[in-house]
Amino acid sequence: MDGFDGRIAIITGGGDGMGRELAVQLAAEGAHVALCDLSEENMAETLRRCREAAPAGAGRRYVSARCDVADEASLEAFRDLLLAELGTDHAHLLFNNAGIGGGGSFLKSSRAEWERTFDVCWRGVYLGCRVLLPLLVRADAGHVVNTSSVNGFWGSLGPSRAHTAYVAAKFAVKGFTEALITDLRLNAPHVRASVVMPGHIGTGIALNSVVALGGEVDATATERGAAFRNLAPTTAASAATTILEGVRAGRWRILVGEDAHVLDQLVREDPEAAYEDDFVRRMHQLGVFQAIVAPPA
Repeated sequence: MDGFDGRIAIITGGGDGMGRELAVQLAAEGAHVALCDLSEENMAETLRRCREAAPAGAGRRYVSARCDVADEASLEAFRDLLLAELGTDHAHLLFNNAGIGGGGSFLKSSRAEWERTFDVCWRGVYLGCRVLLPLLVRADAGHVVNTSSVNGFWGSLGPSRAHTAYVAAKFAVKGFTEALITDLRLNAPHVRASVVMPGHIGTGIALNSVVALGGEVDATATERGAAFRNLAPTTAASAATTILEGVRAGRWRILVGEDAHVLDQLVREDPEAAYEDDFVRRMHQLGVFQAIVAPPA
């Protein structure tokens, strides 16, 4: 699929960050866009930008719905709405992009927080495919894009910080998508699959995660959220561009950000050392993940 004009794109987590930028860039290329998110306010802003970016006189359609991707009934309601609003029985592009952070320690974090993080980041992708992938199968061509992370091949944020729920979910997303490549080739060869593995991207995930987990959005949380976004070496817009370039090229494995490429190489070169202090020192010496991975003591 080397072009998106006239295609129907579905994006989960489309209210902010990479999801928003994917929506806007697809709209600019003439795609119809359906997005879901937990924030109606954020979705309204995304759709405003989509309409602003769309080619003049394109007559493209946009729809949004509040949706919890970890809840199958919520996704089914979103599916039914987008089909009715867009007047279609199919779609061409599915971006399972929604995600949150949290549930760091399997031993010390609350079970509710751990499972909520895992459910959004993994179950949201699984259910997104269960509910929405059949729409791509009905089309003449389709591409499903599942967002994992560099934490889908490096299960850590450094030796001094537990990070189990998010990591477990992102490893699951990566493995599922890789297996889906063969499944689709055998059973729906006109549909392709890609796994996206971003590094540190300038999004609102840090603050949005606090909200999604029912935490207090106080001055400290706001400051940390702003730092995560502002210190990132890759913008959400740049990440979306890289993802869409990967879809056009038919790549199944899409690394986003120079830091993701550096980390991928380091893990492959010395996997046995990946969870030791010296590994983090090498990362930092190469200038990556200094803002979010603490240096060894």
